[in-house]
Amino acid sequence: MDILRATSAIVTAFMNGVSRIIPVETLQEAEDLKKRGYLVAAERDGLVQPFADFGNSPFNFTRERVAGRQIVYSTTNGTQAIHEAGNCHRIVIGAYLNFTALSDWLISQQRDIIILCAAWKNKFNLEDTLFAGALAERILQDPDYYTICDSTLASIDLYRIAKEDLLDYIDKAAQRHRLRKNNLDDVIEYCHTFDLTSLIPAFENDCLIALQI
Repeated sequence: MDILRATSAIVTAFMNGVSRIIPVETLQEAEDLKKRGYLVAAERDGLVQPFADFGNSPFNFTRERVAGRQIVYSTTNGTQAIHEAGNCHRIVIGAYLNFTALSDWLISQQRDIIILCAAWKNKFNLEDTLFAGALAERILQDPDYYTICDSTLASIDLYRIAKEDLLDYIDKAAQRHRLRKNNLDDVIEYCHTFDLTSLIPAFENDCLIALQI
């Protein structure tokens, strides 16, 4: 997951009727597909790229803009993480926006689960770790699941510290300050809102589609 903002934007796009999203790792891929007529969302360091139609704020993915469309998507961290996980049995996209639906679906699969944080340029970040802790805490309530993973246990501890006031805690996050610097921090509260949808995006055949459950 990439809570600020890629996976929150992906979930929002499916809430607003996008048909599929094509996540690409490089800006060159995104620009090439733009030349072929695709609608493109692309950013680096939070800033919309000159060739792109829009960036990765969830508020860009309105029903008027995305319903029924295919969108090429490239972000600083999130879309790279999707491809990094490419050999896994199943890749699904998480955000607070689809938290309960995602948790319940993962538990129902009765398989080992890897929670992959996109983080920031291969470095730890707070916002994704907090979400990982929330998700792990929920999954571990099921008696069929357990963990001896230190990073999972640490993420749960961090979430328990922060959960009484997530928005206050997330103000410490470096990405919060990067977004504020570029006047892009209007999405913070929205990205930390639980359960606006039961839709779960899944990565299949190099595209993200809405999982049929």
